[in-house]
Amino acid sequence: MLGKRMELRHLRYFVAVAEVENVSLAAQRLNVSQPPLSRQIHQLEEEVGCPLFERTAKSLRLTEAGAVFAREAKAVLRQVENAVAAARAAAESAGELRIGYAPSLTVRILPRTLRASHEHLPEVKVRLHDLSTSEMLRQLRAGAIDVALVVHPGNTALRGLSFHELDRIPACAMLPLSHPLAETEALRVDDLRREPVIAFTRGDYPEYHRWLSSVFKTANARARLSEEHDSINSLIAAVEAGRGIAFGGEGLEELCGRRLCVRRLEAPAPPIIVGAVYPSATPHPAVRNFLSAAG
Repeated sequence: MLGKRMELRHLRYFVAVAEVENVSLAAQRLNVSQPPLSRQIHQLEEEVGCPLFERTAKSLRLTEAGAVFAREAKAVLRQVENAVAAARAAAESAGELRIGYAPSLTVRILPRTLRASHEHLPEVKVRLHDLSTSEMLRQLRAGAIDVALVVHPGNTALRGLSFHELDRIPACAMLPLSHPLAETEALRVDDLRREPVIAFTRGDYPEYHRWLSSVFKTANARARLSEEHDSINSLIAAVEAGRGIAFGGEGLEELCGRRLCVRRLEAPAPPIIVGAVYPSATPHPAVRNFLSAAG
């Protein structure tokens, strides 16, 4: 801690003199006159309680204590600079929240979350980024987005990140309109165990494949994966073409329209756990307010 009389300017002056070991040259660099600078250095030595420089008529050099103090003073000044930069960055970005999301997996939760956020934080501008789950996690760690709306990615994938659950969405199946089970209001997983399954790409959505496995596990079966697609639009097109069926959460009918038949899966099919992921150590200033508004 700085002493009662020691101020940041004392550290800045001392570091400037220590770097050039010349009061006159340091005074020029600091744009101050030499006598006040010399007084500041003497005041600092009195505060520290020991000489920081060895002085002769023609030279000035750091004492052993002065060299240690110089190293620590530079560290303090760097911390102050970092704190100022962080505060300015927060002030500049406090009015904007960058949100990553996957349309197919957050179709029901995204609209209501944005409405609640706007009602509670009308001054915050929201930027939406349509990304895969793996890309959202990468961008969160890189600081490119502030929060991501995702299916729970698993504890291993959440290293250094926090997950705030927002909803549990009932599981549904997407069928071609011509499918024999299209008229059935609620389906059992056992009814679909032999169907070819069209899924999202495993590399981009590993949590989706974990959930899909848990769905079929309730029927003591494995999904018969036939195709993988990296977007909801291509997945819908493949199901519509009769290449297989697909699984997701309630609300997908809003994306499918009348192109597909969306039917809820009966228990014990597990729901999709959707929430917000954000950096654990340094969350965006508006993230916690956003989460509070989202519920």
